[in-house]
Amino acid sequence: MRHLVKGRKLRRTTSHRKALLRNLVTSFLEKERLKTTLAKAKEARPLAEKMITLAKKNTLHTKRQALRFLTKEKTVKKLFEEIGPRFSERPGGYTRIVKVGPRMGDGAPMAMFELIGSEYKKKEKKKKEKEAKKPK
Repeated sequence: MRHLVKGRKLRRTTSHRKALLRNLVTSFLEKERLKTTLAKAKEARPLAEKMITLAKKNTLHTKRQALRFLTKEKTVKKLFEEIGPRFSERPGGYTRIVKVGPRMGDGAPMAMFELIGSEYKKKEKKKKEKEAKKPK
């Protein structure tokens, strides 16, 4: 029986798995959306949500806790200055996992892992540049 056994091993050793998830969460908070396998996204979700909950408190102690887990100081700064205040009124559920189909090479189920509120937006910048280049 598998009582109290939770989580996925992802076919990695403990240290490799911890490093993978730390890097995944750091990249996710830096970019706000990430395309990865479904299993990795499901494992990274609680860790990312815990980091956002720490950012909502915004104390020296929580900043040090976040620095202990995340790998980039720039990401911690963004987490506490932008992401934390954005979700200050929300009691949880800061992330979304959307299945996007199998990967071409090996058929692994892929997913888009994103923050709520950072949905895909079309880039208007390129259109404006093209219009500006056209001679009148």
